[in-house]
Amino acid sequence: MFRELNAGLRMLLVMTVLTGLVYPAGVTVVARIAFRDRADGSLVVSNGRVVGSRLIGQAFTRPEYVHPRPSAAGSGYDGAASAGSNLGPTSAKLLNGTTTVDDKQNEIVEFDGIKTRIVHYCLDNGIPYDSSVPLERFRNAQGNLDDVKLIKAFNDDRAPLVFTPRTPIPADAVTASASGLDPHISPANAQAQAARVAKARGVSVEQVLEAIARHTEGRTFGIFGEPRVNVLELNLDLDRRLPMK
Repeated sequence: MFRELNAGLRMLLVMTVLTGLVYPAGVTVVARIAFRDRADGSLVVSNGRVVGSRLIGQAFTRPEYVHPRPSAAGSGYDGAASAGSNLGPTSAKLLNGTTTVDDKQNEIVEFDGIKTRIVHYCLDNGIPYDSSVPLERFRNAQGNLDDVKLIKAFNDDRAPLVFTPRTPIPADAVTASASGLDPHISPANAQAQAARVAKARGVSVEQVLEAIARHTEGRTFGIFGEPRVNVLELNLDLDRRLPMK
């Protein structure tokens, strides 16, 4: 019995060293030699400073930048809380959004919903639309759209707000990815934002569209996935080639 136990312990020790030390160390060394950029997290450096990763989306909200797709990861683009909304396509919450009450008893947005995102996308990018109720009714004292009012209007059972863009909105512009960290958007989404970006930077729309074309990646191996644009890399290129005037 002791002989079998001794053999088992020696096997455990050998396998622990091989699989717990030698193999991970070997993979790490090979990765850092052959794929150093990827092994380090595909970090993006600008002016000597790390500004993000090619693999993880981040928030861009200023008008001179192309905006990413929405995120449901934590409070948004949180790499430690990667997740989607997990809401089905017929979910009223997903479509209309929901509100809640904070500690001070103020009504706030709990989940903005696709319809509210469509409203903002149209207004931000100058996309024509039809609305059953003038949007001026949903503005606050500062002149900004009040999302709480919008969400309540979309959820009104008797006379819900109907808002219809006159041109199709790219799906990725108003829906979050399964990870909430998708660094890419569709070329159509980027192109729809070109006029806003060009106006904010004081350049022509054609110049922004050229930048988008430079950063449009094709399908992987020509067959997998869809054409896509890395938002971080595009925005850095815009800052280099088309700085604010």
